[in-house]
Amino acid sequence: MKILVLNSGSSSVKYQLIDMDNESVLAKGVVERIGITDSVLEHEPADREAIVIKEDIPDHAAAIKMVIEALLNEEHGVLNDIDEINAVGHRVVHGGEKFASSILIDKEVIKEIEDVSDLAPLHNPHNLTGIRVCNDLLEDKPQVAVFDTAFHQTMPNRAFMYALPYEYYERYGIRRYGFHGTSHKYVAQRTSALMDRPLEDLKIITCHLGNGASITAIDGGKSIDTSMGLTPLEGLMMGTRCGDIDPAIIPFVMEKEGLTMAEMDSIMNKKSGLLGVSGISSDSRDVEAAAGEDNKRAEIALEMFDYRVAKYVGAYVAAMGGVDAIVFTAGIGENQKRTRADVINNLKFLNIKLNKEANNSRGKEILISTEDSSVKVFVIPTNEELMIARDTQEIVSAL
Repeated sequence: MKILVLNSGSSSVKYQLIDMDNESVLAKGVVERIGITDSVLEHEPADREAIVIKEDIPDHAAAIKMVIEALLNEEHGVLNDIDEINAVGHRVVHGGEKFASSILIDKEVIKEIEDVSDLAPLHNPHNLTGIRVCNDLLEDKPQVAVFDTAFHQTMPNRAFMYALPYEYYERYGIRRYGFHGTSHKYVAQRTSALMDRPLEDLKIITCHLGNGASITAIDGGKSIDTSMGLTPLEGLMMGTRCGDIDPAIIPFVMEKEGLTMAEMDSIMNKKSGLLGVSGISSDSRDVEAAAGEDNKRAEIALEMFDYRVAKYVGAYVAAMGGVDAIVFTAGIGENQKRTRADVINNLKFLNIKLNKEANNSRGKEILISTEDSSVKVFVIPTNEELMIARDTQEIVSAL
């Protein structure tokens, strides 16, 4: 079975074509700058050199059509016929409380995704666009929605409720939903395999640290708490997001600066975090380089980020009554040895011991704690696309 995995963003479409017989990636790529100048498709077949196609890409329909044409192209394609695509798996950011697992897409599912789009206005509408385009271009192919929020639907109400008037939860669904669920689920499963222990017997804390960042407490294979909330803004300090702040700051700054709610929202989501504190960049590599040149604001930004990761990990150790393994994943988690070392150094009370030589690695699956460490610490590259493909295969195979 060959499955096309699509992740449709506001101005981009990321994709992978995966052969589920051996879970190999036949091709992958990204269409960027959809609807704006300098649109480009970067297409990478597994067995050939990557290609770059630059042309006007006015909308997502044109983008996905270009993806299919690239997959079928005689020179750099990997398919002989479009019918070789057996199904399409879509990343959908927000499923609200309705979806606790992946699901076959039909008209009712599309309506439900539309109904919760006000909870993820920057993501769900574009996810829906990808679904509708595939309905037109691949109308006889089954499609599956895989939700970022689904994995966290096992949280107890004490973890997902906010201390606001209860009617806001009943009327508007205001609660903690959490995100990056597909990533947290994947690395937890890999941790179980690497430790050769059943997932049901493990307490794992997964740290998905990238431009967007979240931490999840996974007890017995189930998410019991996670750092992101109603939206991806809550929780850790991120590339451009502020994370946890005193909510009274919002009206205070708005009044002082004469800001609208939309302007304040933009500041918290797009101008804060590493970028806001360092004044340099949202990319941790740039901030780390500046800190190495004795830039004090850059150093403060890194210390804040690492401290807050450790603080959440400590809180989740308490929430689960212990921890067997801590996992670092995503761009920062997989590649930034300083962050991993700083976080572990802040968790010495757990008798975690870092293997400095093993930690001097980038982007590979590796145990970075010593043999006598009381808690195992892993770096595990995430693979959300494979998780989406697996869920899609399971659902489609049952049809």
